[in-house]
Parts: sequence; C-alpha cells; structure tokens
Amino acid sequence: MRFSKLNFPNIKLKTKLVNGISEVFDVVRNKYVKLTPEEWVRQHCIHYLHKYKQYPYGLMAIEKVIKYNRISVRADIVIYNNLAEPFMIIECKSPNINLSKDTLYQVAKYNSKLCVKYLLLTNGHLHFCCEVNYKNLTINLLENVPDYKSH
Repeated sequence: MRFSKLNFPNIKLKTKLVNGISEVFDVVRNKYVKLTPEEWVRQHCIHYLHKYKQYPYGLMAIEKVIKYNRISVRADIVIYNNLAEPFMIIECKSPNINLSKDTLYQVAKYNSKLCVKYLLLTNGHLHFCCEVNYKNLTINLLENVPDYKSH
C-alpha cells in the first residue's frame, strides 16, 4: 500500500506485508500494527517528535484510553513529563481528513480529563499546536511544536 508524502521530515518506517496486509513497526508499542492512513500519520508524528523534538519514546502512550461521560475514548498519542503527568495530547487524522472544529472538539474532550499544557492536531499535511493557559483560560496557537527539553 502506498501513502502520500506528508509534511514531516523524511522518515523511514519499518514495514512488512503479512497475508496481503501492510503493517508498520510501532517503536512505542514495540510491535507491528496494521498500516492505515491514520497510522501512517501517527507513526510519522511519533518519529518526528522523537528525532527532531527529543520526546522520549518511553514517555509516549499510544491509543490511551480516557473515560469521558462514562464512555471510553482513545487519544492517539499522550506524552507525559518526567513526573508521569500528561503533558501533550496529539490527535492524528488520515491525510484526506480536514482538520476542523470537530477535530478540535475531539481533542478538547480528551483534555477535559487530562488537562495538558499542549494540544497537537495533525493530518500529516497540516499541523496545529496550541498551548493551554489554565490561569488565563486561553489557548494560544504556536508556530512550532515545542522541544521536549525546553520544558
């Protein structure tokens, strides 16, 4: 299966074909997973955050289950700080999905439970990173994803 080039630095993913199904190696979960368009974006995001922004793999949780109104939902990626506190929520969409108010609402639902400092939305082509200021009750759009070591 071929996927479009994304707006991430060139990253080589480890893939294989099993019974006609493409799989990609997820370094965080330490296993091969089915390669879907959304997974294509998620894996590029994981590698970008690690290689270019120095986020440790060990502080990333993939498809983190969160309870919201008695329903279990899954955040694509949650990054923790060194104190094991949630630090960033990342919502990855398939490249053909437009990022919209609905996407922002989805990640805001997750954040109502986790109260992180940063929210990142991406479809692989567009990336929006926001900093949440709980003291002033504001959300600021950032020009870049912050480096892990800057916090």
